[in-house]
Parts: sequence; structure tokens; C-alpha cells
Amino acid sequence: MGSTKTESYFVFMNYDPEYERLRADKTKKDSSNELDLYLSRKHDEVLARTLEPGTYKKILSLVIVDGFSAEITEEQANVLRSAKGVRLVEKNQELV
Repeated sequence: MGSTKTESYFVFMNYDPEYERLRADKTKKDSSNELDLYLSRKHDEVLARTLEPGTYKKILSLVIVDGFSAEITEEQANVLRSAKGVRLVEKNQELV
């Protein structure tokens, strides 16, 4: 059985033409908010279809890159690594 200790991980998504379109249109009125909502919903859906409800905490969606930060276990990070649409999962490491 894996550890239940959660840590912060960054999850970066594969190329998404809709993200690229919305990001390119960001200068238009309301496009920035549309991009934020699109990514937040997309990232929530990846977590919901991949991990058990209540076992993770999404911290934020990253707009500049299609990704998000979440508090998850190492085992959950491994599950996300093979999730559809996920390109990379990396543990957040403090620089000293």
C-alpha cells in the first residue's frame, strides 16, 4: 500500500489546439476569462476522472502553460503520469 502523504506536484498537459486558440485570442475582451475557465474546468476533469474524489487538492491552474498544481500522493502522481492528455508530472521542489 502506498504512502498517504500528499505533496505538491505540477502537472503539464499535452498540446491542446483549443488552449492555443484561446491563448492567442487573450487580447480580445473576455478571452482571458474564457481561457481561465476553460483550463480550470479541463484540469478539474482530468483529476476527477483519474483520482478518487476527496483524495487530492488542486491548488491552481497555470495559464501561461497548460498545467496545474495539486497536492497528491506519489502513487497518485504515478497514476496521473499515464492519464490521457497528461505530458509531464513533476514534484515541486524547493530551491535552496
